Amino acid sequence: MSHITLNTNKLRHNYNFLNQLFEENHIEWAVVAKLLCGNEKFLKSLLEISDKEICDSRLTNLRHIKELSPKTQTVYIKPPAKRLARSIVKYADVSFNTELDTIKALSDEAIKQNKIHKIVIMVEMGELREGVMVKNLSHFYGEALQIPNIEIVGIGTNLNCLNGILPDEKKLVKLNRFKEIVEESYHTTIPFISAGSSVTIPLILKNEIPSGINHFRVGETLFFGTDVYNDSIIKGMHQNVFQLTAEIIEIAEKPMVPAGDAGTNLTGETPTHDEKNIGKTSVRAIVDIGVLDIDPKNIEPLSLGIEIIGASSDMMILELGDNNYDYHVGDTVDFSMNYMAVLRAMSSEYVDKVVDNKINARHHKILEYVN
Repeated sequence: MSHITLNTNKLRHNYNFLNQLFEENHIEWAVVAKLLCGNEKFLKSLLEISDKEICDSRLTNLRHIKELSPKTQTVYIKPPAKRLARSIVKYADVSFNTELDTIKALSDEAIKQNKIHKIVIMVEMGELREGVMVKNLSHFYGEALQIPNIEIVGIGTNLNCLNGILPDEKKLVKLNRFKEIVEESYHTTIPFISAGSSVTIPLILKNEIPSGINHFRVGETLFFGTDVYNDSIIKGMHQNVFQLTAEIIEIAEKPMVPAGDAGTNLTGETPTHDEKNIGKTSVRAIVDIGVLDIDPKNIEPLSLGIEIIGASSDMMILELGDNNYDYHVGDTVDFSMNYMAVLRAMSSEYVDKVVDNKINARHHKILEYVN
Protein backbone atom coordinates (compact mmCIF):
# COMPACT_ATOMS: atom_id res chain seq x y z
CA MET A 1 0.00 0.00 0.00
CA SER A 2 1.20 3.54 -0.73
CA HIS A 3 2.54 5.53 2.20
CA ILE A 4 3.88 8.93 3.18
CA THR A 5 7.01 9.05 5.34
CA LEU A 6 8.00 11.77 7.82
CA ASN A 7 11.76 11.95 8.39
CA THR A 8 12.12 13.17 11.97
CA ASN A 9 15.84 13.92 11.75
CA LYS A 10 15.32 16.24 8.80
CA LEU A 11 12.37 17.87 10.57
CA ARG A 12 14.51 18.37 13.68
CA HIS A 13 17.27 19.90 11.58
CA ASN A 14 14.83 22.38 10.02
CA TYR A 15 13.38 23.22 13.42
CA ASN A 16 16.81 23.92 14.90
CA PHE A 17 17.73 26.04 11.87
CA LEU A 18 14.67 28.24 12.32
CA ASN A 19 14.89 28.30 16.10
CA GLN A 20 18.42 29.69 15.94
CA LEU A 21 17.32 32.31 13.40
CA PHE A 22 14.44 33.44 15.61
CA GLU A 23 16.50 33.43 18.80
CA GLU A 24 19.15 35.59 17.18
CA ASN A 25 16.45 38.10 16.28
CA HIS A 26 14.63 37.94 19.64
CA ILE A 27 11.44 36.54 18.10
CA GLU A 28 9.09 33.99 19.66
CA TRP A 29 7.57 31.47 17.27
CA ALA A 30 5.04 28.66 17.11
CA VAL A 31 4.72 25.68 14.80
CA VAL A 32 1.65 25.54 12.54
CA ALA A 33 0.80 21.83 12.51
CA LYS A 34 -2.36 21.75 10.39
CA LEU A 35 -0.44 19.95 7.62
CA LEU A 36 -0.25 16.87 9.86
CA CYS A 37 -4.06 16.62 9.99
CA GLY A 38 -4.02 15.49 13.62
CA ASN A 39 -2.13 12.26 12.87
CA GLU A 40 -1.07 10.92 16.26
CA LYS A 41 2.33 9.44 15.34
CA PHE A 42 3.33 12.48 13.31
CA LEU A 43 2.20 14.80 16.12
CA LYS A 44 4.22 12.77 18.62
CA SER A 45 7.30 13.19 16.44
CA LEU A 46 6.71 16.94 16.25
CA LEU A 47 6.07 17.28 19.99
CA GLU A 48 9.33 15.47 20.73
CA ILE A 49 11.06 18.26 18.82
CA SER A 50 8.95 21.18 20.09
CA ASP A 51 6.12 21.09 22.62
CA LYS A 52 6.05 24.79 23.54
CA GLU A 53 3.34 26.22 21.28
CA ILE A 54 1.42 24.60 18.40
CA CYS A 55 -1.03 26.31 16.05
CA ASP A 56 -3.83 24.72 14.06
CA SER A 57 -7.04 25.72 12.32
CA ARG A 58 -8.91 22.49 13.17
CA LEU A 59 -10.32 21.88 16.62
CA THR A 60 -10.02 18.11 16.38
CA ASN A 61 -6.30 18.52 15.75
CA LEU A 62 -5.91 20.79 18.79
CA ARG A 63 -7.77 18.22 20.87
CA HIS A 64 -5.27 15.55 19.77
CA ILE A 65 -2.38 17.84 20.70
CA LYS A 66 -3.85 18.52 24.16
CA GLU A 67 -4.37 14.81 24.74
CA LEU A 68 -0.77 14.07 23.79
CA SER A 69 0.79 17.07 25.57
CA PRO A 70 -1.47 18.96 28.00
CA LYS A 71 1.29 21.48 28.80
CA THR A 72 1.62 22.63 25.19
CA GLN A 73 0.01 25.99 24.47
CA THR A 74 -2.50 25.47 21.67
CA VAL A 75 -3.50 28.28 19.31
CA TYR A 76 -6.59 28.34 17.09
CA ILE A 77 -5.50 30.38 14.10
CA LYS A 78 -8.71 31.39 12.38
CA PRO A 79 -11.69 33.39 13.65
CA PRO A 80 -13.78 30.96 15.72
CA ALA A 81 -17.37 30.09 14.92
CA LYS A 82 -19.61 31.18 17.80
CA ARG A 83 -21.20 27.73 17.99
CA LEU A 84 -17.76 26.25 18.73
CA ALA A 85 -17.03 28.55 21.67
CA ARG A 86 -17.22 25.76 24.26
CA SER A 87 -14.71 23.56 22.40
CA ILE A 88 -12.47 26.50 21.52
CA VAL A 89 -12.07 27.39 25.18
CA LYS A 90 -11.61 23.72 26.12
CA TYR A 91 -8.92 22.84 23.58
CA ALA A 92 -7.34 26.17 22.55
CA ASP A 93 -5.43 28.29 25.03
CA VAL A 94 -5.35 31.14 22.50
CA SER A 95 -7.59 32.04 19.56
CA PHE A 96 -7.39 34.63 16.78
CA ASN A 97 -10.43 36.92 16.75
CA THR A 98 -12.11 39.62 14.67
CA GLU A 99 -15.69 39.72 16.06
CA LEU A 100 -16.77 41.12 19.43
CA ASP A 101 -19.84 38.88 19.58
CA THR A 102 -17.61 35.83 19.25
CA ILE A 103 -15.25 37.09 21.94
CA LYS A 104 -18.27 37.51 24.24
CA ALA A 105 -19.29 33.92 23.52
CA LEU A 106 -15.75 32.79 24.36
CA SER A 107 -15.97 34.84 27.55
CA ASP A 108 -19.20 33.11 28.60
CA GLU A 109 -17.57 29.73 28.10
CA ALA A 110 -14.36 30.76 29.83
CA ILE A 111 -16.42 31.78 32.89
CA LYS A 112 -18.23 28.43 32.86
CA GLN A 113 -14.95 26.53 32.53
CA ASN A 114 -13.20 28.72 35.11
CA LYS A 115 -10.50 29.73 32.63
CA ILE A 116 -8.86 32.83 31.24
CA HIS A 117 -8.99 32.57 27.46
CA LYS A 118 -6.25 34.43 25.59
CA ILE A 119 -6.93 36.15 22.28
CA VAL A 120 -4.99 37.76 19.46
CA ILE A 121 -6.86 40.52 17.60
CA MET A 122 -6.27 40.13 13.87
CA VAL A 123 -5.83 43.34 11.86
CA GLU A 124 -6.56 43.83 8.16
CA MET A 125 -3.36 44.91 6.39
CA GLY A 126 -4.28 44.56 2.72
CA GLU A 127 -4.74 40.82 2.20
CA LEU A 128 -8.53 41.08 2.61
CA ARG A 129 -8.94 37.84 4.48
CA GLU A 130 -9.65 38.02 8.21
CA GLY A 131 -8.94 41.17 10.18
CA VAL A 132 -10.40 44.19 11.96
CA MET A 133 -10.16 47.32 9.82
CA VAL A 134 -7.48 49.68 11.10
CA LYS A 135 -9.94 52.55 11.60
CA ASN A 136 -11.92 50.34 14.01
CA LEU A 137 -8.98 48.79 15.85
CA SER A 138 -8.79 51.15 18.84
CA HIS A 139 -12.52 50.93 19.56
CA PHE A 140 -12.48 47.16 19.06
CA TYR A 141 -9.56 46.77 21.47
CA GLY A 142 -11.26 48.95 24.09
CA GLU A 143 -14.46 46.89 23.90
CA ALA A 144 -12.59 43.59 24.08
CA LEU A 145 -10.54 44.85 27.02
CA GLN A 146 -13.73 45.03 29.12
CA ILE A 147 -14.88 41.47 28.43
CA PRO A 148 -14.37 39.20 31.48
CA ASN A 149 -12.10 36.14 31.45
CA ILE A 150 -10.54 37.32 28.20
CA GLU A 151 -6.86 38.32 28.03
CA ILE A 152 -5.61 40.17 24.97
CA VAL A 153 -2.08 38.88 24.41
CA GLY A 154 -1.41 40.31 20.99
CA ILE A 155 -2.43 41.74 17.69
CA GLY A 156 -1.65 39.99 14.45
CA THR A 157 -2.16 39.95 10.73
CA ASN A 158 -2.30 37.49 7.87
CA LEU A 159 -0.73 38.07 4.46
CA ASN A 160 -0.20 36.09 1.24
CA CYS A 161 -2.75 33.30 1.85
CA LEU A 162 -5.69 34.58 -0.25
CA ASN A 163 -4.66 37.37 -2.60
CA GLY A 164 -0.92 36.79 -2.43
CA ILE A 165 -0.16 40.16 -0.83
CA LEU A 166 3.44 40.06 0.34
CA PRO A 167 4.65 41.43 3.68
CA ASP A 168 7.11 44.29 3.65
CA GLU A 169 8.88 46.50 6.14
CA LYS A 170 6.44 49.37 5.58
CA LYS A 171 3.37 47.27 6.46
CA LEU A 172 5.06 45.84 9.55
CA VAL A 173 6.18 49.28 10.75
CA LYS A 174 2.56 50.47 10.41
CA LEU A 175 1.26 47.50 12.39
CA ASN A 176 3.77 48.16 15.14
CA ARG A 177 2.65 51.80 15.23
CA PHE A 178 -1.01 50.76 15.47
CA LYS A 179 -0.10 48.66 18.49
CA GLU A 180 1.70 51.61 20.11
CA ILE A 181 -1.30 53.91 19.55
CA VAL A 182 -3.66 51.40 21.18
CA GLU A 183 -1.28 50.96 24.13
CA GLU A 184 -1.04 54.72 24.59
CA SER A 185 -4.82 55.13 24.38
CA TYR A 186 -5.61 52.49 26.99
CA HIS A 187 -2.47 52.69 29.15
CA THR A 188 -1.84 49.02 28.63
CA THR A 189 0.75 46.68 27.15
CA ILE A 190 0.22 44.27 24.27
CA PRO A 191 2.89 41.56 24.62
CA PHE A 192 2.99 40.25 21.06
CA ILE A 193 2.63 41.27 17.46
CA SER A 194 2.05 37.98 15.63
CA ALA A 195 2.70 39.26 12.13
CA GLY A 196 5.12 36.71 10.79
CA SER A 197 4.58 33.50 8.85
CA SER A 198 6.67 31.46 6.45
CA VAL A 199 6.39 34.19 3.82
CA THR A 200 7.85 36.77 6.22
CA ILE A 201 11.02 34.82 7.09
CA PRO A 202 13.07 36.23 4.16
CA LEU A 203 12.57 39.71 5.62
CA ILE A 204 14.47 38.56 8.71
CA LEU A 205 17.35 37.45 6.50
CA LYS A 206 17.36 40.92 4.90
CA ASN A 207 17.14 42.67 8.29
CA GLU A 208 13.79 44.24 7.38
CA ILE A 209 11.74 43.18 10.43
CA PRO A 210 10.88 46.05 12.83
CA SER A 211 11.85 45.30 16.42
CA GLY A 212 8.23 45.28 17.58
CA ILE A 213 7.34 42.25 15.44
CA ASN A 214 8.09 39.53 17.97
CA HIS A 215 5.98 36.49 17.11
CA PHE A 216 5.88 34.20 14.05
CA ARG A 217 3.64 31.28 13.06
CA VAL A 218 5.51 28.88 10.78
CA GLY A 219 4.40 25.76 8.95
CA GLU A 220 5.51 25.51 5.32
CA THR A 221 9.10 26.66 5.76
CA LEU A 222 9.58 24.29 8.71
CA PHE A 223 8.34 21.27 6.79
CA PHE A 224 9.68 22.13 3.32
CA GLY A 225 12.63 24.49 3.77
CA THR A 226 11.02 26.93 1.36
CA ASP A 227 11.51 30.64 0.81
CA VAL A 228 7.82 31.37 0.23
CA TYR A 229 8.43 35.05 -0.51
CA ASN A 230 10.71 34.32 -3.49
CA ASP A 231 9.26 30.92 -4.40
CA SER A 232 12.62 29.25 -3.85
CA ILE A 233 14.41 27.27 -1.15
CA ILE A 234 16.40 28.28 1.90
CA LYS A 235 19.99 27.08 1.77
CA GLY A 236 20.82 24.89 4.73
CA MET A 237 17.30 23.49 5.18
CA HIS A 238 15.85 20.16 4.05
CA GLN A 239 13.16 20.16 1.38
CA ASN A 240 12.44 16.42 1.69
CA VAL A 241 11.07 15.98 5.20
CA PHE A 242 8.18 14.12 3.54
CA GLN A 243 8.35 11.41 0.90
CA LEU A 244 5.64 9.48 -0.92
CA THR A 245 6.14 5.80 -1.77
CA ALA A 246 3.85 3.82 -4.08
CA GLU A 247 3.96 0.14 -5.02
CA ILE A 248 3.98 -1.15 -8.59
CA ILE A 249 0.91 -3.30 -9.15
CA GLU A 250 1.37 -3.81 -12.91
CA ILE A 251 4.27 -3.39 -15.29
CA ALA A 252 4.24 -4.08 -19.03
CA GLU A 253 5.42 -2.87 -22.42
CA LYS A 254 2.50 -1.03 -23.97
CA PRO A 255 1.78 1.35 -26.87
CA MET A 256 2.59 4.98 -26.12
CA VAL A 257 -0.61 6.27 -27.75
CA PRO A 258 -4.10 4.94 -26.88
CA ALA A 259 -6.37 3.56 -29.59
CA GLY A 260 -10.00 4.49 -30.27
CA ASP A 261 -12.23 7.53 -30.16
CA ALA A 262 -11.49 9.70 -27.12
CA GLY A 263 -14.04 11.34 -24.88
CA THR A 264 -13.26 12.95 -21.53
CA ASN A 265 -11.54 11.17 -18.68
CA LEU A 266 -12.32 11.08 -14.96
CA THR A 267 -11.27 14.70 -14.44
CA GLY A 268 -13.16 15.98 -17.47
CA GLU A 269 -10.11 16.33 -19.70
CA THR A 270 -9.34 14.90 -23.13
CA PRO A 271 -5.62 14.04 -22.97
CA THR A 272 -3.52 14.82 -26.05
CA HIS A 273 -0.71 12.64 -27.39
CA ASP A 274 2.29 13.24 -29.62
CA GLU A 275 1.57 11.73 -33.03
CA LYS A 276 5.29 10.96 -33.36
CA ASN A 277 4.79 8.21 -30.80
CA ILE A 278 2.14 6.35 -32.82
CA GLY A 279 3.35 2.78 -33.28
CA LYS A 280 5.98 3.08 -30.55
CA THR A 281 5.98 1.21 -27.24
CA SER A 282 7.50 1.74 -23.81
CA VAL A 283 7.48 0.13 -20.40
CA ARG A 284 4.69 1.49 -18.25
CA ALA A 285 3.93 0.84 -14.61
CA ILE A 286 0.77 1.27 -12.58
CA VAL A 287 1.21 2.23 -8.92
CA ASP A 288 -1.35 1.97 -6.13
CA ILE A 289 -2.30 5.62 -5.65
CA GLY A 290 -4.64 7.94 -7.54
CA VAL A 291 -6.30 11.34 -7.62
CA LEU A 292 -8.42 10.39 -4.61
CA ASP A 293 -5.22 10.57 -2.55
CA ILE A 294 -2.84 12.83 -4.48
CA ASP A 295 -2.70 15.39 -7.27
CA PRO A 296 -0.06 14.08 -9.73
CA LYS A 297 0.88 17.68 -10.53
CA ASN A 298 2.14 18.12 -6.96
CA ILE A 299 4.56 15.19 -6.83
CA GLU A 300 7.69 14.26 -8.77
CA PRO A 301 9.49 10.90 -9.14
CA LEU A 302 12.83 10.89 -7.37
CA SER A 303 14.44 8.62 -9.98
CA LEU A 304 15.50 10.21 -13.26
CA GLY A 305 13.84 8.96 -16.41
CA ILE A 306 10.44 8.28 -14.83
CA GLU A 307 7.48 10.35 -15.99
CA ILE A 308 3.96 10.55 -14.59
CA ILE A 309 1.55 9.97 -17.49
CA GLY A 310 -1.70 10.46 -15.61
CA ALA A 311 -3.96 9.04 -12.95
CA SER A 312 -7.47 7.80 -12.30
CA SER A 313 -9.17 7.65 -8.91
CA ASP A 314 -7.03 4.85 -7.42
CA MET A 315 -4.15 4.28 -9.87
CA MET A 316 -1.32 6.33 -11.35
CA ILE A 317 0.48 5.51 -14.61
CA LEU A 318 4.24 5.92 -14.92
CA GLU A 319 6.35 6.00 -18.08
CA LEU A 320 9.54 3.99 -17.44
CA GLY A 321 11.05 4.17 -20.94
CA ASP A 322 13.30 1.12 -21.30
CA ASN A 323 12.95 0.30 -17.59
CA ASN A 324 16.63 0.91 -16.92
CA TYR A 325 16.00 0.52 -13.19
CA ASP A 326 14.70 -3.03 -13.80
CA TYR A 327 11.48 -2.49 -11.88
CA HIS A 328 9.18 -5.45 -11.19
CA VAL A 329 5.72 -5.90 -9.72
CA GLY A 330 5.99 -5.34 -5.95
CA ASP A 331 8.84 -2.82 -6.21
CA THR A 332 8.22 0.71 -4.95
CA VAL A 333 8.73 4.13 -6.50
CA ASP A 334 9.50 7.22 -4.39
CA PHE A 335 8.24 10.75 -5.02
CA SER A 336 8.99 14.22 -3.68
CA MET A 337 5.97 16.19 -2.47
CA ASN A 338 5.00 19.83 -2.20
CA TYR A 339 2.76 21.33 0.49
CA MET A 340 -0.55 20.56 -1.23
CA ALA A 341 0.53 16.99 -1.99
CA VAL A 342 1.31 16.32 1.66
CA LEU A 343 -1.93 17.95 2.82
CA ARG A 344 -4.00 15.79 0.46
CA ALA A 345 -2.18 12.58 1.30
CA MET A 346 -2.43 13.29 5.02
CA SER A 347 -6.19 13.77 4.60
CA SER A 348 -6.56 10.37 2.93
CA GLU A 349 -7.16 7.31 5.08
CA TYR A 350 -6.00 5.20 2.14
CA VAL A 351 -2.39 6.38 2.38
CA ASP A 352 -0.42 4.85 5.26
CA LYS A 353 1.62 7.18 7.44
CA VAL A 354 5.17 6.16 8.34
CA VAL A 355 7.67 7.66 10.79
CA ASP A 356 11.34 7.36 9.81
CA ASN A 357 13.90 7.63 12.63
CA LYS A 358 17.59 7.17 11.89
CA ILE A 359 19.02 5.77 15.12
CA ASN A 360 22.70 5.08 14.45
CA ALA A 361 25.64 6.00 12.25
CA ARG A 362 24.71 3.28 9.75
CA HIS A 363 21.36 5.03 9.24
CA HIS A 364 19.29 2.01 10.21
CA LYS A 365 15.62 2.82 9.78
CA ILE A 366 12.75 2.08 12.08
CA LEU A 367 9.46 2.31 10.23
CA GLU A 368 6.38 2.63 12.37
CA TYR A 369 3.14 2.21 10.44
CA VAL A 370 0.20 4.26 11.56
CA ASN A 371 -3.18 2.63 11.16
